[in-house]
Amino acid sequence: MKVQRPSDNAMKARPLTPLRAIRGVVCLLVLVLTAFMMLVYFGFAGAVLVRIFSVPYSRRVTSVFFGAWIALWPVLFEKINGTKVIFSGETVPRGERILLISNHRTEVDWMYLWDLALRKGHQGFIKYILKSSLMKLPVFGWSFHILEFISVERKWEVDEPNMRQMLSTLNDSQDSLLLALFPEGTDFT
Repeated sequence: MKVQRPSDNAMKARPLTPLRAIRGVVCLLVLVLTAFMMLVYFGFAGAVLVRIFSVPYSRRVTSVFFGAWIALWPVLFEKINGTKVIFSGETVPRGERILLISNHRTEVDWMYLWDLALRKGHQGFIKYILKSSLMKLPVFGWSFHILEFISVERKWEVDEPNMRQMLSTLNDSQDSLLLALFPEGTDFT
């Protein structure tokens, strides 16, 4: 991965034109609609039916479908919407298990990590530690449960047993993993 710093010109906002607004709305609609379809058609099969027979195979099936879905991110945002993604910092080794701790500067930071996960071969294996209220969202909250994201209440007394239990299920070093944490939370919380 090439590490570079964005120039001052790259950081300037471009004006929002009607075409850019339409492209953004189309990208958002594609992500939401395909997320719902993946959850309904493949999430149940991967997370419930296969899980009856084997938890590791269930995780692999779910990871394949999740990876296929998040592979839309680079296509939609980089190619169609013209977004330029620049990663900076330490080089992340391909195929290794990773704990990624990041700041939370925008509401879509987690989506940029999909791009990193895709480039490093972790696209279906990214897990997030996120606030528990997000687990209650329709469609996305259900997906978070199926994908085994780790929810926190932001109180260690409550979170410690849940964190230990969830992390113990992810301890197989043969399984790929990119565990993402945004310790700052968001602008609103």
